[in-house]
Amino acid sequence: MRLLIAAVGRLRPGPERDLAERYRKRAAELGRTLALKEIEIIEVKESRAANLERRMLEESIAIANVLPERAATVVMDEHGENATSGAIAGRLQAWQSAGQGAVAFIVGGADGLAPSLRDQADLTLAFGAATWPHQLLRIMLLEQLYRAVTILSGHPYHRG
Repeated sequence: MRLLIAAVGRLRPGPERDLAERYRKRAAELGRTLALKEIEIIEVKESRAANLERRMLEESIAIANVLPERAATVVMDEHGENATSGAIAGRLQAWQSAGQGAVAFIVGGADGLAPSLRDQADLTLAFGAATWPHQLLRIMLLEQLYRAVTILSGHPYHRG
């Protein structure tokens, strides 16, 4: 199954990007044993529109244009479900068992996503009630995907 993260903005070279890449590589190495492809990162440019709604719409259109056809979509949103690591792993396993070809995790920009994209998601996830910078959220998401892979493979990284 193909996993990808479609995100507004890019991680610039530095410690945040290094940490994100570390989790992405770890998930890829262990994920091969589970028939999971390497996590692909697709970055779209932040909109320069002056109007908030226009920025959200432009960024959401850019993301929608890079999503694989018929991919299950997971939108990261502060109002989403607070799922445990085990629940995230279980959802990935269920999609894979159902023959889902791809799962796309969507990380919006600072203004969020247009309702037209957000409301079509198969799942909306949050990492708590706090608002996180989208760059940091991407690192947290990659860590959770790595953790999900360790759970599914029985690796001892996940302990609770």
